[in-house]
Amino acid sequence: MAKQVVPETARRRRRPTRQGTVLSERLIVETALRVLREHGSGGLTARRLGTALGADPSTLYRYFGGMDELTRAIGEELLGRALDSWSASGEWRADLRALGLAVHSSYLAHPQAAALTASRVTGRPREIALDETILGILRSAGFPDPAAVRLYHAFIDLSLAFAALDAGALALTEEARAADEDLWSSTYARLPAESFPHIAATAALLAARMPHSAYPVVLDTLLAGAAAELSARRRTGLDRED
Repeated sequence: MAKQVVPETARRRRRPTRQGTVLSERLIVETALRVLREHGSGGLTARRLGTALGADPSTLYRYFGGMDELTRAIGEELLGRALDSWSASGEWRADLRALGLAVHSSYLAHPQAAALTASRVTGRPREIALDETILGILRSAGFPDPAAVRLYHAFIDLSLAFAALDAGALALTEEARAADEDLWSSTYARLPAESFPHIAATAALLAARMPHSAYPVVLDTLLAGAAAELSARRRTGLDRED
């Protein structure tokens, strides 16, 4: 059973930690990101985090009900950083593309944390602000509510799915990642055309493209489809989902 979190007004330590710092929720999250970077997604424990903070591990429960709540707070931090790095232009398609790339980049900056948090719903203020922003862009563009929700669902799941996928590759050791990427040249490029004509014909293109994320291409495809749908609605005067 998760421990009860101390109210925010009572959380602040009266004395600094052994490292001379005063704990806060933000400091714990930032330290957790560092621990994840150093020890991987399976290496985040209360004991290890307490050591990094110079505090008793039990002190963490003054701020979070458990490690699962801390995990959601880490995801919230990544989403907040994405939103902070983004600014609206007023053109819905460009704004959604920029916001999607910001989310993807924020997670890839912390691949170990991305693997841990990309599938989580935080229910926290920055995640809520991001969702409100996406839905606001779609509704302001002229999408009726059912279409706006459908596109929001596709947009955010696409962004987070690619964040998790691409972060998984970045979380590999440099040696393992290089070995994976080399297979496109060392194995696929050498397959016989008699047995694998389509791979053989495109081998050089595959070797050049596959080490890179497909997210921008798939995101553009989603947004192009949404733009075509909106254009069709305007031509036909359709203002609601069938």
